[in-house]
Order: sequence, then C-alpha cells, then structure tokens
Amino acid sequence: MNIRRLYNVWAPTSLAVLLTASLSSSIYAQPPNTTTEGAAALTEEALATADQLAEQRELPRGHFRLPETGDIIGENYTVVVENPEETLIDIARRHNIGYEEIRMANPDVSLWVPGKGTEVVIPARYILPPAPREGVVVNLSELRLYYYPADNPGIVETYPVSVGREEFATPVGITRTTVKVKDPAWAPPASMRREAAARGEPAPSIVPPGPNNPLGRHAILLAMPSYLIHGTNRPEGVGMRVSRGCIRMYPEDIESLYERLPSGTQVNLMDAPFKAGWAADGTLFVQSFPQLEENVGDFEPLLNAIERVSELAEDQAEVDYAQVKLAVENPNGRFVALYGPQAPEKAPAEETLELDGLLEEIELTTTNRTEEEA
Repeated sequence: MNIRRLYNVWAPTSLAVLLTASLSSSIYAQPPNTTTEGAAALTEEALATADQLAEQRELPRGHFRLPETGDIIGENYTVVVENPEETLIDIARRHNIGYEEIRMANPDVSLWVPGKGTEVVIPARYILPPAPREGVVVNLSELRLYYYPADNPGIVETYPVSVGREEFATPVGITRTTVKVKDPAWAPPASMRREAAARGEPAPSIVPPGPNNPLGRHAILLAMPSYLIHGTNRPEGVGMRVSRGCIRMYPEDIESLYERLPSGTQVNLMDAPFKAGWAADGTLFVQSFPQLEENVGDFEPLLNAIERVSELAEDQAEVDYAQVKLAVENPNGRFVALYGPQAPEKAPAEETLELDGLLEEIELTTTNRTEEEA
C-alpha cells in the first residue's frame, strides 16, 4: 500500500517590510519555580522527573537539553491560580504555552476566569518533530517552533507560534532566514486595505513602528517572499491560526531569538499533525493535533499515523493500534503511551484492534469516500 503525504502550498500573501535600525539585547525569562516536597518518599520515576524540573529551572525560557536517547523533552506540570484576575491566556504566556495548547490541556477551565485556587495543567512535554534536528522547524498543526542552535548542539529551543488562517495558509517547504529587522514599518497588503475600506475604516498604506504595528518590534525575513517570523502587538493570539501566513511569536520570544538566530539559518515549515517518539525509559508515546483544513482532502491521518508508528516500532514493540486510532480521532495534543513501562495494560485479545483489521477498515473508508466523490 502506497502511503502519500500531500500538502497544499498556498501562494504568498502580499506583505512588505521597511527596514529600520536593527540590533537588540537578548532577553531570557526564567520558567516558573516548581517545588518538590517529601523527596525521600518519591519513587525513582518521580525523582527523575524532579531532577529534570530542577535542571529546567537553570535553563532560559523555552530551552531544553536534547535527550541522550529518544525523542521527548520537557515535563507536564500543574500550577494553582493565585490571582483571581488572571486569565488562562495570561498563565499560558508566562509558561511559554500558546492559546490552543492551554485550552486543550484544560478543557474544563474557563479561559477568561479560571478562578483563584484552580489547578491548571501546563503541557510542557513535547515529542520532537519528525524532521532533521537542524535550524528552525515549524510544525504548523502543532502551532509550535523548534530551534536547534548550531553553536549549542546539546540544546533545543521551542516556542508557541501563530500561523496562517485557512484562507492565508502558511506554506510547507524548506527556506532560510535572510534579513533581521528591528522596529519594522509595515505596508498592509492591497487586499487588507480593500477589506478595511469596505468596512469604512481608515486604510493606511504604511504602519510605522509602534504599539499599533502588527509585526511587533522584531522581524526575521525568510527567503520565501512575503513571509516572516515576527512579533505581534496582540500576544493573546499566539498559538492560534490568525495570521496571513507569517509566523507570529510572543514579543519576548522573538526578541530572544532575534539576536541568536544567524541569517541563512534553514527553516523547515512542515505539517505533522501526528507525532510519535520514544521516551528515555523505553515507552513509545504518540500525540495528535487538529489537522489543518487545507490538508484534509488528500491526506489520510490514520495512514500517516500507522506509518510513523510502524517506522519507530520496527517489529520490536507490540503496539495496540486501537490506541493509535483513538489518538488520531481525538487530536487534543495529549500524550498516549502505546508500549513500554508507562503504557497501560493491553486490552484482551478480542478487544485489541490488530493492524491488518485496521488497514482493511481504512481501505473500506477510503473506497467509500472515493465512490461518493465520483
């Protein structure tokens, strides 16, 4: 069976950046302190987690040490709301998490009034994307950027981002960074000016640097014309599909990355709604994210997931493919353990969905869909 990966590449949106002065100082925000009490009573696994969290406190915001083995970085943790006026979006930004990430991790918590004393899950555990670990990798469905600095090979950085909404989808492909601009001016594209005029609103040809500039204070141009990695004057939208194709970051994240990201760095814009990877203890995890609408037509999520898991398992692990199917059908970004020490006990044989049966189900579904389209 041939498994295809087809992605739409949308034409660039019209966007112009006027160069102004550049150069700024790096800013590193430390992640929150996480206390560990009663260490003597902790299990070996909990102690390892505590060590990881303690080490993480020593690293700058968004920085993680690459694992010696496996594909997983970070740890999930919880915080308790202390300020009754704080929103879930405020908490997300402070902990280097985007809008959709915090929402999916806390489906029963109010975005706007979580309430004092509420426990909030911080989903700070990540499976590294299935791409070469070099330069910048942006996983569009995950709404997250990964950076592998060449001058610090033991480190990976990761930050939440916004990408293009459906009608202005961010294209998939390999490009590179070019010019870096501090305090850029912005020329709204003609389409945006027409939309503003139709609403009876002013439609400026140039937006100067300042608080009303949607590019924020830092912009990194890409060799892909009209696309940038930049800040924003509306940080509450980071972690959503809201841009006209560019990659938006929190102001503090782009300011930090701006100084350290060399011009000419490779940028891999990819779309992997399903990820799988090994933990250091030999557990095989998967996680799934909502698929981008523009890729639904010619892309079969379950086939992609089976292919990825099969590549990693290599007949060495007995995988319950029912769990793969469940993860794909519930794309909430949560970790699902398929095999290994952290995996749940396998269901009885009569309840386990074997790969052959699953492929037959996919083939039947695909055939029916093709006949309907015909």
